[in-house]
Amino acid sequence: MGGAFLAAAVLARVGRRIGLPTIPLFILAGILLGPHTPGIVLVADPHDLEMLSALGLVLLLFYLGLEFHLDDLKAGGRKMAVAGGTYLALNVGAGLGFGFALGWGTSEALVLAGVLGISSSAIVTKVLVDLGRIGNPETRPILGIIVVEDVFLALYLAALQPILSGADSLAAAAADGGKAFGFLLLLALAARFGTRVIGRLINTRDDELLVISFLGAAVLVAGISEWFGVADAIGAFMVGLMLGSTSSGERILKLVHPLRDAFGAIFFFAFGLSIDPGDLPTVLWPVLAAVVVTLAMNVCAGIAAAKVYGFGPQATANISTTLVARGEFALILATMAAGAGLDERLSPFIAGYVLVLAVLAPLAAGRSHWLARFLPGEPEPALREPEPVGAGSGLP
Repeated sequence: MGGAFLAAAVLARVGRRIGLPTIPLFILAGILLGPHTPGIVLVADPHDLEMLSALGLVLLLFYLGLEFHLDDLKAGGRKMAVAGGTYLALNVGAGLGFGFALGWGTSEALVLAGVLGISSSAIVTKVLVDLGRIGNPETRPILGIIVVEDVFLALYLAALQPILSGADSLAAAAADGGKAFGFLLLLALAARFGTRVIGRLINTRDDELLVISFLGAAVLVAGISEWFGVADAIGAFMVGLMLGSTSSGERILKLVHPLRDAFGAIFFFAFGLSIDPGDLPTVLWPVLAAVVVTLAMNVCAGIAAAKVYGFGPQATANISTTLVARGEFALILATMAAGAGLDERLSPFIAGYVLVLAVLAPLAAGRSHWLARFLPGEPEPALREPEPVGAGSGLP
């Protein structure tokens, strides 16, 4: 574990000197020091870091919830639903069509619809933090789209599981979906009406006790979320949403920074451990085609979201490029597909696709002004791209 932390830090420091984002470098460290490449193997079994990786994802989404205040949800619920629904319709629809075009099978196409259709919440969060865009106006629709995606994700997984397992019970699938939706509704009600009570319970002047309290709450609710068929990420997000609106919100935001950065790095490092570079050449052309489809659909979705919110070209480009990344959810689907005995090309395809976009997305987001030149609309004279902050550590 110590070697994983240090390897990620060394590569990230080198990359920072030449202007590369940290995310693909953390992933590269995992690939180079994992079991699938020659040389030093720090971690022979990726499952050895599974719990730390899960904690990294939980903390990244918990932080996202802290930043995304409940007032934002209440004020922009309709626009958020329209922007998120449009994004899913374009990307999931394109993913389903792409899956059928490959001709690997109907179940495989349904898996690919989710792989191509849903952004990586972890990578999107990290990109926003690294580029100093948390306070930008277009960040609201970006985070809103992620929330809509996570709600869809819970229902999608509940519907997909019986298909992959060969079950033919619509009632069982409906029951799973209802259970997931009911738990999400319970969390939403707690965030809406329980903030005052939660604030009193969490409040303390002692930083040590506050860290233990919010960390325990985030991890516990994330774990309970999985019992109900909801992604652990959305459970952690909802806890952050609740706590961010309390009197302790600002202190929690400050205290969670070092935890988020450290374990977030391990999440991406562990992702790299799961990639076998030797499998990638067999699916090179499908991967490149899928990347092109994803880029095109994200530009279309960005334009649609910008029209809903009345943004100009630069904000449109920021939305389009930030949401390109695919990651943790695609890997979950790869694991499910392998367990269901689907086409053996599916796992290396997903790994290659996610790796390319994990590298491409931060680079594209940092250079979104290039895309803005070709988008319709009047430039925003008042919109200034903030400099990335906390260089070298990822701290905002």
